[in-house]
Amino acid sequence: MGKFDGVLLVSDFDDTLYGRGPQVSEENRRAVGYFTREGGRFTIATGRVHPTFAAYAQCVPINAPVILSNGSALYDFQTGRMVYETYLPIRARDDLRQVAAAIPSIGFEAYHHDDIYTYQPNEVTRRHLERAHAAAQEVPILQMPLPWSKVILQQERPVLEQVQRYIMDRWSGLYEVIFSSAVLLELTRKGSNKGGMVRYLASLLDIAPEHTYCVGDNQNDIPMLEVSAIPFAPANCAREVREWGPRLVRSCEENGVAEVIEILDGIY
Repeated sequence: MGKFDGVLLVSDFDDTLYGRGPQVSEENRRAVGYFTREGGRFTIATGRVHPTFAAYAQCVPINAPVILSNGSALYDFQTGRMVYETYLPIRARDDLRQVAAAIPSIGFEAYHHDDIYTYQPNEVTRRHLERAHAAAQEVPILQMPLPWSKVILQQERPVLEQVQRYIMDRWSGLYEVIFSSAVLLELTRKGSNKGGMVRYLASLLDIAPEHTYCVGDNQNDIPMLEVSAIPFAPANCAREVREWGPRLVRSCEENGVAEVIEILDGIY
C-alpha cells in the first residue's frame, strides 16, 4: 500500500511538464517516480496525437492511459492499444472549406489516424510540425481522407480569434474550439476535450473525483482543471487560465509539476 493509492494526477505536456529543453527535467522525473512508486496513477493530457507523442511516452513513469488529441483519444502505451477515440463530424471538411473561404489567410492541420494533412501551411504550421518532429502532406481540403480526430487551425492570434467566433456563431453545437497556444486553435467534436476524457479515465481506473488532480497552462486545459479536486497551473500560464483562478505553482521551467506532487505529499 502506498500513500497515493487511489490518486490520479494528470498533467498537460508542452509548457507544463515539458519545456524548452530537450527532455523532461530530472526534478520532475524524480517527483513523478516517487508519486507512482507510492501507488499514484500518473498520466499526460496533451494536444499531441499518437505518432507525435509516442517518442515521449517513456519520458516519465506514466502508468495510466494517455489522453491525446486534446481529449479526442485515450491510448494505453503500456499495452499498445487505443482505449477510446472520437472523431469530428464528417461535415467538418465542408465546414472548414467555408471557414477557409471566409478567412483566406487561415492554415490548418487535419489528423486522420496516424497521418497529418495540411491546408495552406504557414510559418506557424512549420514551427509546430518541427517541434512535434512530425511529417505532413499538403493536399486540397476535399482530398483529405476522413474521419478526422481533430484539426489545428494556425495563424496569428487575431486571425484565430476571428476563426473561433466564426465557428462558434454557426456550429457551436457541433464543435469544441479552444486555444492550445497563442497561435494554435484546436477543433474537436463537441464534448471531446481534456475534461471529459479525464472524467472517463478516472471512472475507468475507479478513482473518485475528490482524488483526481490536473495541472495545465493553456485555455485547452481549463476543461480538465474544472474537474480537478485542486486545479493547478504553472505560474507562467496563459492569461485565460490565470484569470480562471487555479492554484499557481512554479513555472514549467522551474519544475512546477514537482511542486504539485510536493503539495499532494502534504495532503496525503
